[in-house]
Amino acid sequence: MSQTTDPALLDTVETETAPSPEWTVLWLHGLGADGNDFAPIVPQLVRRDWPALRFVFPHAPVRPVTINNGVPMRAWYDIRSFDFNAADFADRADDAGVTQSVAEVEALIAREARRGVPASRVLLAGFSQGGAIALAAGLRRATPLAGLIALSTYLPLSQSAAEAAVRERGAAVTAQPLFMAHGQFDQVVPYAAGAASQARLRALGLSLDWHQYPMAHQVCAEQIRDLGDWLSRRFGRA
Repeated sequence: MSQTTDPALLDTVETETAPSPEWTVLWLHGLGADGNDFAPIVPQLVRRDWPALRFVFPHAPVRPVTINNGVPMRAWYDIRSFDFNAADFADRADDAGVTQSVAEVEALIAREARRGVPASRVLLAGFSQGGAIALAAGLRRATPLAGLIALSTYLPLSQSAAEAAVRERGAAVTAQPLFMAHGQFDQVVPYAAGAASQARLRALGLSLDWHQYPMAHQVCAEQIRDLGDWLSRRFGRA
């Protein structure tokens, strides 16, 4: 495992499963964590018959977060409200922060292309707030990624913004397979918010695998197994 520092990019934690990676999994952490948070999942997830992978775990910028009394912490955007009762959840998220983080993710995807891994072999994953950015970035892609993974999260775009993104980019968005998973007892991002988001994304035309588990705001062994099965299908179809 290594740390990478580039003044033009977010700092990252990286690990490769074998020399000369053919694929990249770019994984975004949740609010208040950092890139080290999901690095331990690699040996639990990776299977022997998979191609060589590079896992990239970036650190989000430090910024004040309204719902935490303005205390600065690593965050992909400011969360302005606890409210999940609106018709959509865009009002919770600072749109400028979402846009900035999507741009920073795109810069990391571009670096993978320079390192020999094109977007068609990049999987963008995220947990909680990181998953929200993965979804927002996926809807704004000009060329499709190999897939999107969104865990315990929600879509932070308004209905109109999401619909406009799909109209503008068409198949570049809908060609991206999506794995979404949520805990039925999640008290941080309520299950209903995840379920409503997956229904919206399905209605927009994305090919979506939806999984639910009897857990809170976390990742469980069954979920890792299901995600591994889904990733195996992605690698096999390539």
